[in-house]
Amino acid sequence: MFGNRIKWTKLEDDATELDVIISMGFHKKTYGNFLNRVYLLEEDEHDATLVITHLDVTDYGTYRCEIINGMKDVIIEVNLEVDGKFHFFSKGLFSHTRRVWGVITSISMMPRLYVGSRMLWWPPLSSCMGHGEMVLIGAMLAGLMTEPCEYPITKPRQACGGVKISAGLRNYGRQHRSNSRFDVFCFTAGLRGRFYYLIQPQKLSYDGAVAACKNNGAEIAKVGHIYAAWKLHGYDRCDAGWLADGSVRYPISRPRKNCSPTEAAVRFIGFPDKKQNLYGVYCYKPQS
Repeated sequence: MFGNRIKWTKLEDDATELDVIISMGFHKKTYGNFLNRVYLLEEDEHDATLVITHLDVTDYGTYRCEIINGMKDVIIEVNLEVDGKFHFFSKGLFSHTRRVWGVITSISMMPRLYVGSRMLWWPPLSSCMGHGEMVLIGAMLAGLMTEPCEYPITKPRQACGGVKISAGLRNYGRQHRSNSRFDVFCFTAGLRGRFYYLIQPQKLSYDGAVAACKNNGAEIAKVGHIYAAWKLHGYDRCDAGWLADGSVRYPISRPRKNCSPTEAAVRFIGFPDKKQNLYGVYCYKPQS
């Protein structure tokens, strides 16, 4: 593609185009949030494949590739969806999980879009603040002026909209972003670092747990970290440990006696007194 001008853009909701990368021979330039994480694969002279690494939720959408060679102008659009998992987050109560599936879409002809890394990580928002997650698009954003408040039902039942209504999203209507209070659906996916239970000679208070992770060159893990490690990587540990939000949980992928015998789950102990109660701790060390 050395004799061509290649331009990849992302189509925004307002119909504007966001520059991703422009290539003219050996000269290439990336833009904005795509800086240092996108490049052209260029396996041969006809290859205009765009590679995106460290995928972010804002990368979801439609991409346009424009190839200009003399008088010829070829434009192709490619859709990108992400996959992962989201779970229900209820401060001080419990969490349960639902799976959200998606696909990474590409086309067989050149150019195509390729997600070079499926490490997904989102900036925190709303009730997920500090939990290493992002609110799932379409769920209740407990912090926006009026937004729809919804919840998903796959098995209709009386307590959740009635048994005669088909499966789907139940809707409470639009709620005020400041005055209304709801729980939140969060999205989490792969880890860009190491999640682990820190072995210590004795149990710790919350402050002691934070300090222990820091002394180990890490940080105390967030709720999103434990869910990602458990569901996406099969992490299993029958030891209750502190997390950054002050909760105590432990991940079980292999149910067994005294360790979530009935199902695989992230078990929730509660929000114990941070000074009086002593537990282990889960740490997270970001990838350097």
